Amino acid sequence: MSTDARPARRPVPAWAWGVVGVAGIVALWWVLAATVLSCLGPNCAQPIPTPAQVLAETVQRGWSFFAPQFGVTLAEAGLGYLWGNGLALVFAALVLVVPQVEGLVMQLATITYCLPIVAIGMVLIVMLPIPQAGRPSLTSVILAALSVFFTTVVGSLLGLKAADRSALDVVTVYGGSRFTQLRKVRLIAALPAILNALQIAVPAAFLGAVLGEFFGKVQAGVGRAMMIAQVDFNPPLVWALAILSGLVALVGYWIVGLVARAAAPWSKGA
Repeated sequence: MSTDARPARRPVPAWAWGVVGVAGIVALWWVLAATVLSCLGPNCAQPIPTPAQVLAETVQRGWSFFAPQFGVTLAEAGLGYLWGNGLALVFAALVLVVPQVEGLVMQLATITYCLPIVAIGMVLIVMLPIPQAGRPSLTSVILAALSVFFTTVVGSLLGLKAADRSALDVVTVYGGSRFTQLRKVRLIAALPAILNALQIAVPAAFLGAVLGEFFGKVQAGVGRAMMIAQVDFNPPLVWALAILSGLVALVGYWIVGLVARAAAPWSKGA
C-alpha cells in the first residue's frame, strides 16, 4: 500500500490575504483613474486622481500640513470618545443596579442614535462659541460622543446581562447586593463585549469629529482641510485626507483590539 509523502500545505495567513486585497484595490483604482475616469464632464475634469498623484500631494504637503489638522481632530475625537463611552458605561451599570431605569436609558440611547447628526450639528453650531485657533471644537466633541453612545450602551448591557446565573445566585446567597454582583461577576463576564464595543467606537468617534468640523467655526481640522480642498478643486488632497483619516481610524481600532486581547484573552480562545 503506497503512502502520500507530499508535505501538507500550510494555510495562507490572514495578513497575506489582506495584502493581496489592498494591492488589488489599488491596482483597480489606478487603472480606472488613468482611463475611463480620467476625463469627466464638459470641462474634462479628473475628479478621481491616481494613487501616484495622491502620494505626490501627500509628500508635497508633508508633516507640517497634516499634523496640525489631524492633531485637532484627534483631540476632538478623543474627548468625545471618553465622554461618550464613559457616560454609556455609567448608564449601563446603572441599569443593572436600578433595573427600573432600563426603559429610560434605552430610550435615551435610541434617541441619540436616531436623531440626524446633521440636524444636531446645525443646532450646536448656533449655540456654542467659536473655539480658539488650534483648540478642539465643542461641536465636534459632542458629535463624536453621540456617535459612540448607542453602540457602547447596547454592547455593554448585552455583556452585563450575559453573566452566569449560578455565580449571581452565589453572591445573592452570601448577602451580596446588585452592586456586588456587578463588581464581582457581571463586569468580568461583560469585559469582552465592552471591549468590543469600545473598539467599534474608535472609528465612529473620529467620523463624528470630522463631521462636526464640516459645520464651520473651526480654524483647523481634517474636516476644514477637506472643505478647503473641495473649494479649490484639489482632488488629490481630498483623497489624501480621506485615506489618511481611514488609516488613523484603523490604527486606533487596532490598538484597542490589542488592549482587548491583553485584558480578556479568554474571549479569543487563549
